[in-house]
Amino acid sequence: MKYHIAKSKITIMNATINKSRIFIGSCLALLVTSLTFAMRAKIEEVFGPVDSGGIFGLSKETIGWAFGPAFWGFTVAMVIGGFIIDIVKTKSIVWAAFILHLIGAISFIMAHDKTTLFVANVFIGLGNGAVEAAFNPLIATIFPNDKTKMLNRFHVWFPGGIVIGSVLAWLMMDTMQLSWQIYIGVLFIPLALYGFMFWGQKIPETERVSSGVSYKGMLNAIGAPVTIITAMTVMLLLAIDVFSLPEGWMYLALIGTFLIIAIIEAKVVRKASVLFPFMFTFMLLTASTELVTTQWINALLAEVGVSQMLILALITGIMAVGRYFAGNLVHRLNPSGVLLLSAIFSATGIYMLSFVSGTFMTIVASIIFAVGVCYFWPTMLGFIAEYIPRSGALGLSLLGGAGNVSVAMFLPVMGKIMEEHGETTALQSVGALPIILIAGFAILYMLFKNKKPVVLGDEAATMSEQ
Repeated sequence: MKYHIAKSKITIMNATINKSRIFIGSCLALLVTSLTFAMRAKIEEVFGPVDSGGIFGLSKETIGWAFGPAFWGFTVAMVIGGFIIDIVKTKSIVWAAFILHLIGAISFIMAHDKTTLFVANVFIGLGNGAVEAAFNPLIATIFPNDKTKMLNRFHVWFPGGIVIGSVLAWLMMDTMQLSWQIYIGVLFIPLALYGFMFWGQKIPETERVSSGVSYKGMLNAIGAPVTIITAMTVMLLLAIDVFSLPEGWMYLALIGTFLIIAIIEAKVVRKASVLFPFMFTFMLLTASTELVTTQWINALLAEVGVSQMLILALITGIMAVGRYFAGNLVHRLNPSGVLLLSAIFSATGIYMLSFVSGTFMTIVASIIFAVGVCYFWPTMLGFIAEYIPRSGALGLSLLGGAGNVSVAMFLPVMGKIMEEHGETTALQSVGALPIILIAGFAILYMLFKNKKPVVLGDEAATMSEQ
């Protein structure tokens, strides 16, 4: 398959692909995803304990359980999508995302207890996962020479949507005293728009397929697919409370154990690179650093004397601006350098949030945290797309799925720590994750700071069977 790239359109085998319309539609789909994150952060107080102003009287641990499907459902959809996208075609995954989002939005408005909230988050999570499974490889495909830059710009709409959702929560619920159902109804606006943007559009095949890399070559690039899928399954079972570990530190020990097994599978069984298993492990920690913290923002900053939703808007607003202008930073530092700086700022911001008091210092700590987590998600995806492109759509889906299943696993753990030990201890506990990442990304930077991205060319088909 040959690509003819122009300013706003791509022609693929005589079919005109409107990449501007596809990109805008992709951003709107991600906007729906991000709005659900902001809405959960606000709705947490509606479903929370009655003595804290809640309506439905659920404990923090129960709310963490009910929110979990938004993340493990995300993971299930991403992983399945990654395996089948080249079979059913990207267009099918795009429309599956739309339908699942529609069902999820309707279910969210109708939620009234832990079970209905759980079900709503199942559909929302599946829809969000389908968005990532379809659009990450789609962006990498239509912008082959600017993958990390355009993935960062695409992911502007994750924090951007949280900004919009947070400001709307403050305006609609806190200021105008509108019902939470009306607030949730905002979801239908971008949902309808992205359905319109993709109506009748032609969608290209993924870069892996168009470059001739085989399915076997894709699995070899991943290095340890069996261990990775097993790890995600175990974490999924932990997330839905099929079983649990007695202590929070054991969850990190479990992740370390799976990394060791993945290295053995990659090096001994498959004779493949261990780079993807390490990036998979790093994604578990980067995603939790960002999303576990922001999903519990209402509870974590309940006593700081400033609207938690406005703090969330500040954090995600900085993230949106940073991602939009990420191109120059990535060019200067290399994706691995950006990830190292992100880990340093994230750790600093979280530990500051755990002990500062007062509005001004909380804002300063929030800004440092925002700068830290800003580039994590899209730059992790960009690194995979640029340095392990043979992993294809499956590689991007497994990485995104890893991020979400780890958040689903750690959300109730964080809730339990808050209830038993308080917000300060909870923040310091999650702060251990970027500390680990600083060491990991320092090694990654030393290895990749002078390496250029891998370009899939005519040799890919030959290399894929090695």
